[in-house]
Amino acid sequence: MVATRILGAHVIDPVSGRNEIADIYLQHGKIAAIGQAPASFEAQRTIDAQGLTATPGLVDLSVALREPGYSRKGSIASETLAAAAGGITSLCCPPQTRPVLDTAAVTELILDRARESGHAKVFPIGALTRSLAGEQLSELVALREAGCVAFGNGLTEFASNRNLRRALEYAATFDLTVIFHSQDRDLAEGGLAHEGPAASFLGLPGIPETAETVALARNLLLVEKSGVRAHFTQLTSARGAEMIAQAQARGLPVTADVAMYQLILTDEALHGFSSLYHVQPPLRSAADRDGLREAVKAGVISAISSHHQPHEADAKLAPFGETEPGISSAEILLPLALTLVGDGLLDLPTLLARLTSGPASALRLPSSSLQAGQPADLVLFDQHSSTLVGERWYSKGRNCPFMGHCLPGAVRYTIVDGHISFEC
Repeated sequence: MVATRILGAHVIDPVSGRNEIADIYLQHGKIAAIGQAPASFEAQRTIDAQGLTATPGLVDLSVALREPGYSRKGSIASETLAAAAGGITSLCCPPQTRPVLDTAAVTELILDRARESGHAKVFPIGALTRSLAGEQLSELVALREAGCVAFGNGLTEFASNRNLRRALEYAATFDLTVIFHSQDRDLAEGGLAHEGPAASFLGLPGIPETAETVALARNLLLVEKSGVRAHFTQLTSARGAEMIAQAQARGLPVTADVAMYQLILTDEALHGFSSLYHVQPPLRSAADRDGLREAVKAGVISAISSHHQPHEADAKLAPFGETEPGISSAEILLPLALTLVGDGLLDLPTLLARLTSGPASALRLPSSSLQAGQPADLVLFDQHSSTLVGERWYSKGRNCPFMGHCLPGAVRYTIVDGHISFEC
């Protein structure tokens, strides 16, 4: 492991509250010291970080790696490199692979290939039910022992509320975290866009806000009954964020995240019928976006994630309703997030908390902090530079509506366990 000296960085660490210009010393894959060099430290590599900001590496709770099974859309090597380009050092991959991530063998395959690639640390999310069918439980304890950090069923609902209740009680028994995508199957069936004026004008079938809030109400009640540790992912509505806030106020062990693009885009973006804006759950109204932003500011939503879903070009070429949903955005997570600072919604330390310690805490991932003895996972970025989206692109999926946009900030170095996994 190369001993590295990082000189003159503006160090911001949301966990310790550090916010100062300092040198950072990395040795044996860990942070050896910040400020004064440790005794007998000999740097084999020096990074001049004057003008750069150093922060813990970003933690993304949802990056679809597309492997195994969907090699046309992406691979573990390509998508973890894309993540590193966005400042991400740790990521969770959802279970929608082929075969589904419901066995220890698939888990171990993903972890082995992630280690071979070496671009980012990968934490698999196991399938809560076999084949994500919503019926029989997966071997959850075996999956945890293989390396899964939490369990979810995607947008596929359980066959019955009784099955869901039993699954949550079982998970609670073993202190497992369950991830909920709260969208009622019947209310959302056939829908393509948020039910509102934009969908009506465009003639697109709508998905009402109640598709989220009805499912969310049921899930929160079952969480309260079972005592399971729960994380609600990809919230889309202001009312949904209010319900999470009320649950947290009652003391329920619940956390939540939001897709970065939901904090920027609204259903008004659909007016050109561009399939690049086709996502599930859908983009909602400006009022919903503003409500989500306030929930992020208040800490009710403690994590911002990319919800990166790369696709091959063909998947987005059909008419809007026949295309596959999802946006490829992991490699611009940090520049996109910095727009929230520019808009005056968040200060930089608070934004970084939502991208680092917040998501790490939500799924009990290893600590994300710049302190001596911690893993040397960090990102160095230039706040005063900019990123032209698409000028360099590492993901196999180019399905990104921000292509050609100039975004604030530019990632210069991403470091994982003391190793430079991305440099620009």
